Amino acid sequence: MSRLPIRARLTAAFALAMVLVLVAAGLFAYLRLRADLGEGVDATLRERAATSVAAARDPLATEAEPEERFTQVLSPEGELLARSGGAQRAVLRAGELRAAAAGELVVERRVPGIEGTARVLARPAAGATSAGGVVVAGESLEDRDDTLNGLVASFAIGIPLAVLVASLLGWVLAGAGLAPVEAMRRRAAEISLAGGGEHLPLPAARDEIRRLGETLNAMLERLRRSFEREQRFVADASHELRTPIAVLKAELEGVLRSRELGPEVRESLVAAAEECDHLAQLAEDLLVLARAGDGRLPVRPEALAVRPLLDGVRERFADRAAEHGRPVHVDAEPGLTVHADPLRLRQALSNLVDNALRHGEGEVRLAARRDGAGGVELRVGDGGAGFPAGAAEWAFERFTRGDGARTRGGAGLGLAIVRAVAEAHGGDVAICAGPGSAVRLWLPDGRRSAASQDGLSAAA
Repeated sequence: MSRLPIRARLTAAFALAMVLVLVAAGLFAYLRLRADLGEGVDATLRERAATSVAAARDPLATEAEPEERFTQVLSPEGELLARSGGAQRAVLRAGELRAAAAGELVVERRVPGIEGTARVLARPAAGATSAGGVVVAGESLEDRDDTLNGLVASFAIGIPLAVLVASLLGWVLAGAGLAPVEAMRRRAAEISLAGGGEHLPLPAARDEIRRLGETLNAMLERLRRSFEREQRFVADASHELRTPIAVLKAELEGVLRSRELGPEVRESLVAAAEECDHLAQLAEDLLVLARAGDGRLPVRPEALAVRPLLDGVRERFADRAAEHGRPVHVDAEPGLTVHADPLRLRQALSNLVDNALRHGEGEVRLAARRDGAGGVELRVGDGGAGFPAGAAEWAFERFTRGDGARTRGGAGLGLAIVRAVAEAHGGDVAICAGPGSAVRLWLPDGRRSAASQDGLSAAA
């Protein structure tokens, strides 16, 4: 029952309550009508018993009575003194005769000669020929039983129909009562922490649902303020980190190029330069996440030549790749262009190359081609062992790393940034099946990309 929707539970409870009320009302009506009909029959029997006492002066006198009725006058010994109607023999037993001689007796039982159950009233027969005589009046209860059976049949049909109608009404009323909750749910599905102060709609009535909505709106405001503070902090911190990291990396590269160094010192400086690259990339990623907010990263798309873009990414990692003996190759169709934000796309490709150098093996390949779906496919791969099984389900989540990546550094943001950039341009990103490690970044053609990003470009 607890797994049913609250609307169904309310309707079921309403239907059950209606069943109990209607059954109780029907039982009361049945018993009340049965008692009233019994009293009516008793009144008739008393009247007939009173008029039948005169028959005691003329033994075995017969009066006209319908077959379903009868009257009898009995002596104290049970001898039939007078009778009329369908009963041919004395109807009282010895015990009933003694009780009737002492006072009025009413019983219901089968009587020979009378169809169905008969109601029998016996009382002392004042003025009978034999002192202590008893007058008996009775009649068949078929009419009463037919009336009660008709009432039961009416209840058997009417109660289910009434419960059905009440259930439908309860379903409608429950839906109307829960409509404010559904309205709040729909609005909550559209609200984001980065939104412009949106709130849940509140019903006009000052009831529990309104108080719930007010409480949730207050909680939403607290979360929004907390989110904005954290977003500003991340943006400020990542922005402040970029300059000193860039200066440190430039100094290290200058030392590596201008002086003769021992192998150990050179190895340490190369490692320090790589860590500066990692820190710079982390600062860039954090800044992108802060600007992306709830995933809608603002971009400024423009027409870009793909080959120079890929060559620029290769040059950025040339020194690091050379130190590890892992060349970076570029393969792009001549004259290929893409409509994208150069800064964001360069950052996405840099993240992919950084991942390939950090976690892959062999040469790193940057490839670009136009596909049949009217878009541009950018692919970054290497000759490594590939992604672990099931990585496609979690690799693009923020702060997620494979077990092997945990021992080789990284914050687990690279692929998350790639996905944010792809989605901001109306494209997508996926892990490619096959040998080695490869990630495919797909962007729509220039016309569709520009149309989909008009609003975001204006916001930026």
